[in-house]
Amino acid sequence: MSKLRRQLSSNTSNVAEAKNLLEIKGRTGNLYESIAVIAKRANQINIVLKEELHNKLEEFATHTDSLEEIHENKEQIEISRAYERMPNPALLATQEFMEDKVYYRKNDDKLFS
Repeated sequence: MSKLRRQLSSNTSNVAEAKNLLEIKGRTGNLYESIAVIAKRANQINIVLKEELHNKLEEFATHTDSLEEIHENKEQIEISRAYERMPNPALLATQEFMEDKVYYRKNDDKLFS
């Protein structure tokens, strides 16, 4: 089980809850900048989870087009359901951001002035 998946199952709920926008803004000084950081992290999480799921489901793939080989695979269904139950990447990214687990840096605009 990957490090990210263990983290997901250990301390994250599937429920979206209201966040204090002033707390989110306080991390970077700008609400929109904070949201951009969260969005970029959510994309990273989504890519990792998608690759993990694809790799696991690839084990079950058959590369022939025979209709006889198409059947329900209970393990494949369970893997898919497990990933469906996982929290939304945006919720995970927001939680990481609020717990200062996200590293980000701001480009220096003064270089181009």
